[in-house]
Amino acid sequence: MLIRPKEGILDPQGEAVERALPALGFDGVANVHVGRMVELEVEDEHQIEPMCEKLLANPLVEDYEIQLIGSAETA
Repeated sequence: MLIRPKEGILDPQGEAVERALPALGFDGVANVHVGRMVELEVEDEHQIEPMCEKLLANPLVEDYEIQLIGSAETA
């Protein structure tokens, strides 16, 4: 899942990256947001959303996106 600050929530890490990139010679960068990615294997994918709501994300200040990447079983 991808977890990032909600729109309008202060993102000091994103702001620091946005200020640093031009100093390193990378121009034309704007609206930088820094989030995190959580990877896990679960037996029941229906448990993922409650996990996000209760522990992995703070729904008051963060949005999350669940991406399923195939089955946990290998061929």
